[in-house]
Amino acid sequence: MKVLFCSSEASPFAKSGGLGDVAGALPKALAKNGVDCRVVLPLYGTLNGRDGLEYITNFSVPVGWRNQYCGLFQTVKDGVTYYFLDNEYYFKRGGLYGFYDDGERFAFFSRACLELLFHVDFAPDTIHCNDWQTALTPVYLNLYYRHIEKFSRIKSVFTIHNIQYQGKYGLDILEDTCGIGWRDAHIVEYDGCANFMKGAIESADKVTTVSPTYAQEILNPWFSHGLDGLLNQKQYKLCGILNGIDVDVNNPKTDKALVKNYDVKNMKGKAACKKALCERFELDQDGSPILAMVTRLVGHKGVDLVQEIAEGLVQRGLQLVILGTGEHAYEEFFWNLASRHHGRVGVHIGFDTKLAQQIYAGADMFMMPSKSEPCGLAQMVACRYGTIPIVRETGGLRDSIHDSGDGQGNGFTFANYTAHDLYGACSRAKDGYENPEGWGILVKRAMECDFSWEKSAKQYEALYEEIQEYW
Repeated sequence: MKVLFCSSEASPFAKSGGLGDVAGALPKALAKNGVDCRVVLPLYGTLNGRDGLEYITNFSVPVGWRNQYCGLFQTVKDGVTYYFLDNEYYFKRGGLYGFYDDGERFAFFSRACLELLFHVDFAPDTIHCNDWQTALTPVYLNLYYRHIEKFSRIKSVFTIHNIQYQGKYGLDILEDTCGIGWRDAHIVEYDGCANFMKGAIESADKVTTVSPTYAQEILNPWFSHGLDGLLNQKQYKLCGILNGIDVDVNNPKTDKALVKNYDVKNMKGKAACKKALCERFELDQDGSPILAMVTRLVGHKGVDLVQEIAEGLVQRGLQLVILGTGEHAYEEFFWNLASRHHGRVGVHIGFDTKLAQQIYAGADMFMMPSKSEPCGLAQMVACRYGTIPIVRETGGLRDSIHDSGDGQGNGFTFANYTAHDLYGACSRAKDGYENPEGWGILVKRAMECDFSWEKSAKQYEALYEEIQEYW
């Protein structure tokens, strides 16, 4: 099986969020199972590891009515070949996204993902595209490459990591920039806009999401950001596969960010990590449970619910640690909360990867009360570090965390998006913490959960094999 994995980011080369984690870990897991998986990325100006790349060749890529230069570089890491597509006009900038011409930049990248196959000795069985930045690749494959022998039998998979970001532009972008004429505009046009994600849903052989629950949720207008009508029509090609985490990177036994390592067989290091976290945030070391959040401080992450109950949680005897950045009103709220409750609340506005790992290790509980969450990885990392998740039952949170009320779960969950229900889940967690024997059993159960990519990779392999049987 040969797979070309197209992504706008992949750890450790370029990462802004969960897509980077997935694109960094899934191809590695596939390669371990014998799949020849190769990843194609933009060669960003901020790319990590630029000096280790090998120049292969350069070629021209059609962009509307003109051709643009594309340099091709490669490297091999963990058994995976990575291709990097270079165009300094599009990608030598101070970040990955958020530029006025993102539509043109990723139309170029989507087309270049196909053009590079003329210049490498690799003929994939499946092209796996991810989110709106590579959504035009299946469209271009069907429109302009199917008649070529090398492309005639290639299948395509498109994964929706977050349906909120669809790549929506004015219709005038189609012909001039994307090179899609008026006869084919209907493939990408949706609700009066050029919608890149819509084009991929129409064109790909399979559409996946990053959890089974999210695959069902996006059929509902409340979650779909306007695409529910189309997704209901294409439901026959839609499925959900739960993401995993890189268990080599997220391993409390080897994590160099921790003051003392530990594992499920020897938990002494976790107490040392909690002590160090208390010292870092000047928290009272009185044995109180630490409830943490590592998140973007925005509404759909449930921060508004936390805002409502924060005082009550402190009064209930919980200590709070917050790491994140986002909306100014939330940042100000947590700063003020920490100033009023010195020794009980610690806040760091910003993002620090090393500090995040120290919080996963040092906290006792981890809160994710999201309004929606396609998959979520933090709750899995928390389990890996023996920190018990408190989550709302949505998307991948529902698929990965199960309430411990029946004596079998790995966390605490609540269903309704209300501050009352979140507070209730936190209170149950606090009560559970006060039973050291039972809490130890719960921590052990959480740490033994298998959130590796091995299971998910096998599901993707089965999906790739399934679509090959269409012919």
